[in-house]
Amino acid sequence: MLKHANAWKDRFPEFAGCRDAVVEQLMAAATLVTVPAGQQVFYPGKTCEHYLLLLSGSVKAQILSADGREVLLYRVLPGDSCVLTTSCLLGDSQYPAEGYSETDVSAFAIPAHVFHRCLQQSAFFREFVFRNFSTRLADVIKRMAALSFASIDQRLAQTLLAADGPTIHKTHQELALELGSVREVVSRHLKRFESLGWLNLQRGSIEILDAAALRGLLTGGD
Repeated sequence: MLKHANAWKDRFPEFAGCRDAVVEQLMAAATLVTVPAGQQVFYPGKTCEHYLLLLSGSVKAQILSADGREVLLYRVLPGDSCVLTTSCLLGDSQYPAEGYSETDVSAFAIPAHVFHRCLQQSAFFREFVFRNFSTRLADVIKRMAALSFASIDQRLAQTLLAADGPTIHKTHQELALELGSVREVVSRHLKRFESLGWLNLQRGSIEILDAAALRGLLTGGD
């Protein structure tokens, strides 16, 4: 019987439902790994030894700017694979950025030699790997374009509107990391939004009062 069959079924049902013998071997070779919150998962120059499929938690991939600012590239969430990990495995290269677990994390770790063998022998696995890689890479490019060309007001409004509800439980420092900015700049813009009646700022949370005004920033309105 397959180890951790329920985890495969819950997070990666396409694997659980696949009848490819090579994929079944891959699933059998995967090990369940756990990482506590706040731990470095990879760093620049580290060799990639496993292909990771996230089951729970969140991992952030980031780079450091020339002035020492942390710039968020993307997050790996449950059901995702890591675009940098995939890139390093495909190119036989080392990590160019760093990754940290934001919460307690669990994932399936597939040894690199198993990854390469399955990539060669399974059409299903090739399609899965490259589909996820291209999707996540496109997301990273969109994010970098936004950081380069959109104003801080637009990026901030977009991040706030992307939350699950009207209340965002993030600090100004956490928002600054996502925006590739610094806390002082983000705080200044948040306070301006509050003075306009768009937000209500509390310690550790932000309440959206006028979502239409924030959306207006994204379409060029005031």
